[in-house]
Amino acid sequence: MIQSIKKYLYGLLACVMLASCNSGETLQTYFVDRQETPDFTSADLPTSIVTFDTATLTEEQKAAYESVDKLNFLGYKIKDSGNLTTYNTEVAKVKTILNDTKYKDLMEFNDRGGKVVIKYLGEDDSVDEFVVFGSSKEMGFGIVRVLGDNMSPSKIVTLTKAIREADIDTTQLKGLESFFKNI
Repeated sequence: MIQSIKKYLYGLLACVMLASCNSGETLQTYFVDRQETPDFTSADLPTSIVTFDTATLTEEQKAAYESVDKLNFLGYKIKDSGNLTTYNTEVAKVKTILNDTKYKDLMEFNDRGGKVVIKYLGEDDSVDEFVVFGSSKEMGFGIVRVLGDNMSPSKIVTLTKAIREADIDTTQLKGLESFFKNI
């Protein structure tokens, strides 16, 4: 009797361990698997591409700027109607990943024939990652991961206002220029 209970418990433990393993694709693995493929463009962007006169930033903007570590970009450009099937497949994969309950909705809107979805990981006042996913059947899609520690959505919004007026080091954006040409 005790022997059969042990076997049952070990079997149950093994099932729980196997079920708890996440076999689905994550956004990180999606980026890694596609960053070197010819149809995709990727770039890791340090926060140093934006330079501020820190004296002009508010305390809230400084805190937001310091909470962002880097940005990762991955884009897929539609070159002709032949790769529309691949586009649809890849968009479906990204949507599946972003529909995971760990990603919380922040904003969603349509702009110039495309759709933009913004999600985040973390708590409402302490975000570890923002994800911006934009797609258009005419142009392609792009994903930007904003990685950081304890980012505050409200502070990030105030930071974007300062970024509009900041100097941006375009030499670090050379890899993205070809992606955005003819869009």
